[in-house]
Amino acid sequence: MTVRIDNHTAYEPDALVYCGERLKRGAMIVPNPVIVVEVLSPTTRHSDTSAKLIGYFKVASVRHYLVIDPDARTVAHHSRAADGTMSVQTLAAGALRLDPPGIEVALTDSSRPKHRVRES
Repeated sequence: MTVRIDNHTAYEPDALVYCGERLKRGAMIVPNPVIVVEVLSPTTRHSDTSAKLIGYFKVASVRHYLVIDPDARTVAHHSRAADGTMSVQTLAAGALRLDPPGIEVALTDSSRPKHRVRES
């Protein structure tokens, strides 16, 4: 799916949340996304944290931009409040509240050893 930034720019995020009417089958452009997510890689790190950050927030409906860093095991949450105030926080564990639309995502600290139960 594609998010149109302006007449000359569009990005394809790794994931997004859209809260409008059901899109038509085969639609490629998502109007008015609320949450946009990018997962960093060596080739996208610079654009995901600079041009795309600026671009996504040019779209009035975007309230949350999540940048997931799989190497650092963190999520950078860039958010825009109803009054236009921007903020950013970086999390490695805990709960991430995305409101609107009213979603809570649990982040786990993957650096802790996981306990597994063996079945006999």
